[in-house]
Amino acid sequence: MASLKEMRNRIASVKATQKITKAMQMVAAAKLRRSQDAAEAARPYARRLASVIANLAAGVSGDGAPALLTGTGRDDRHLVIVAAADRGLAGGFTSSIVRAARQHIDGLIAQGKDVKIVCVGKKSTVQLRRLYADRIVENFDLSAYRQFTLSVAQPIADVVTRLYEAGDIDVVTLFYSRFKSVVTQTPTALQLIPAVVDGGAAPSTGAVYEYEPSEEAILETLLPRNLTVQILSALLDNMAGFYASQMTAMDNATRNAGDMIKRYTLEYNRSRQAQITKELIEIISGAEAV
Repeated sequence: MASLKEMRNRIASVKATQKITKAMQMVAAAKLRRSQDAAEAARPYARRLASVIANLAAGVSGDGAPALLTGTGRDDRHLVIVAAADRGLAGGFTSSIVRAARQHIDGLIAQGKDVKIVCVGKKSTVQLRRLYADRIVENFDLSAYRQFTLSVAQPIADVVTRLYEAGDIDVVTLFYSRFKSVVTQTPTALQLIPAVVDGGAAPSTGAVYEYEPSEEAILETLLPRNLTVQILSALLDNMAGFYASQMTAMDNATRNAGDMIKRYTLEYNRSRQAQITKELIEIISGAEAV
């Protein structure tokens, strides 16, 4: 059995840990609010851009359609972008994204597809490098950025565009965690190339539009921007989901530390009481012997 001094040290150590986890919980809660507002503010812009592209795509067909819209017509070479966190202590946030990406990657490899990987965030790089080191073509460290803007997503989009224009990839899929609520973040796969045009995003008004320049020329400009916007929206969702997961994880850790403190305190009091009782018995026995 541990001595009273060892038990006091244990209690003090757990109390110190509890203070840290409580502080991290409060910091994550404060950052979550700002991240959630940023993620929700980006969604209307992304939806509206998708609506414009859907309107334009409805009038485009044949060989004149941009390559980012129609794709290469093949399904042999895939690029998988795995966007996760740069830091840990957030429960299973990164693991859930990486697990979904791994299932997709393993399925493609089993079909004989050529798969390349772009890792966004330190944790995705660490987890995927063990299995697919030879398939990772680029990784991005986002820990230096306090806020996510288009300038953060643009380098990622540039890598995708460069690989696509070089003919190295046919299909691009982005994996990230879609933020729904503080307790719900869903690993999501989003196909970026060929662009998925949601016909429902473009409400039919019955009006006929004439575009100047042509639909093809406008799409040539909008599709690369849409690629950047979709990546940025995913990064913002990831940030909100990370802080929500971290807040929940630190809350659980704080509660667990409290339970440990109660258990150790009870054991300490019992041991101390037993030692006091033993000393009293020895004193009484000694007095009776005299």
